Parts: sequence; structure tokens; C-alpha cells
Amino acid sequence: MQFVITALDYTDEEALSRRLANREAHLAGAKALVAAGKIISGGAIMSDEGRMLGSTLHVDFPDRASLDAHLAQDPYVTGKVWEKIEIRPAAFLPVRELLSGK
Repeated sequence: MQFVITALDYTDEEALSRRLANREAHLAGAKALVAAGKIISGGAIMSDEGRMLGSTLHVDFPDRASLDAHLAQDPYVTGKVWEKIEIRPAAFLPVRELLSGK
């Protein structure tokens, strides 16, 4: 099942420091999810000034419960980086297949 995740960071003075402190662990987990075919795309949401404000992810998990279980242990959740997380079911366009003619 595909989902779009929009996660906004906390806005306190230490928010960016927590993001940076947890970034390597978060990216290591993301690399494993990409290898497993669970992350379709993702990245940081930026301010007009180029500051990271949150994240967006397009993911494919068996169901919402397995996605929730993953998020519960993500370093950006446990490290108090993401304050507000919105998850919606989605159906992404199979761009690679369209481009390859499949």
C-alpha cells in the first residue's frame, strides 16, 4: 500500500540541532528502506531561505500498521525532530515503467 508522508519539524530553538544530530541514523535507515523497495522518494522540505523544515516521503508498506511500526522507531521520531506527521494513502504514477514502455 502506498502512502505520502508529510512530517514537519519542531520549531523550537534546538530543532535544527536535533535534526542534524539524528540525520545520519535517519539516512542509514532510509537507505535500508530504499534497498527493500519501501521508499519510493523523499527528502527535506525547505524554507525560502534554504532551512530544513520537515520531510516528505512516498513509501510502499504492506499496510498502515507496518508503516506506523516503522515510524515509531525512526530516529526523527524518537529524537524529537518531527513534530507533526500527516500520512495519507496514495497511488503513485509508475514513472519508470511508463518511461521504459512497460
